[in-house]
Amino acid sequence: MNSKPRYQQVKDYVLAQLESGALQAKDRVPSENELVEKMNVSRMTANRALRELNDEGLLVRIAGVGTFVADFKATSHVLEVHNIADEIKRRGHEHAALVLQLSRQHARGEIARALQLGQGEDVFHILVVHRENDIPIQLEDRYVRAMFAPDCLEQDFAVITPSAYLSNISPLQEAEHSVQAAMPNAAVTRHLRMKAGEPCLLVMRRTWSRGLPVSFARLHHPGSRYELTGRFAPANSGNNEYTQFSELGRREQ
Repeated sequence: MNSKPRYQQVKDYVLAQLESGALQAKDRVPSENELVEKMNVSRMTANRALRELNDEGLLVRIAGVGTFVADFKATSHVLEVHNIADEIKRRGHEHAALVLQLSRQHARGEIARALQLGQGEDVFHILVVHRENDIPIQLEDRYVRAMFAPDCLEQDFAVITPSAYLSNISPLQEAEHSVQAAMPNAAVTRHLRMKAGEPCLLVMRRTWSRGLPVSFARLHHPGSRYELTGRFAPANSGNNEYTQFSELGRREQ
């Protein structure tokens, strides 16, 4: 028997529809009456489930019209390096991370070139799925110079993000970004719970410390749930600081 409260079971049902792609942004979700009939719950229980999902930013309820999937699109600054957990918390949401792989490997091909290493030198490989309110928004596929972070394999990256860990070791001096649209492979599609045929937003990032490239990451994001924004002032404007825009975007219904 399911020991969860009935309202949580209703929430889990709606969340499963969101995660599977059965419900997309702006789609109408089942009404209270439909949930009462389908889930065999009271109207009060269905109302609580929808109300809480609305309060969590996943649904939008319009009086006299219905309840719809929010246009969930997390954003990040394209010109700056930030801890994704901090970005999510600033939006008032919960961050969770699932570590898929943490291992020592020999650098080859693209990885060796990106980190300016000889073929076969040691690197650490970190593969993590980052979630916002239980919805996957980033697959982080990162390689780190082993000599730069010798205790990397001892870290719990479900608790501290790789970005925060690397920044704690030594301040990052420089970052390079490349952003492109890409068709993900089956593994990326599965880990990010994307619909078949959905493109992803791929950020290729290298970071430098102590004059050397120390990290190379491929950051995959579902194209329908993530966007990158940036704003800067020219040097002659008197304000050369980058300004971050990092908030959950919701479009008017």
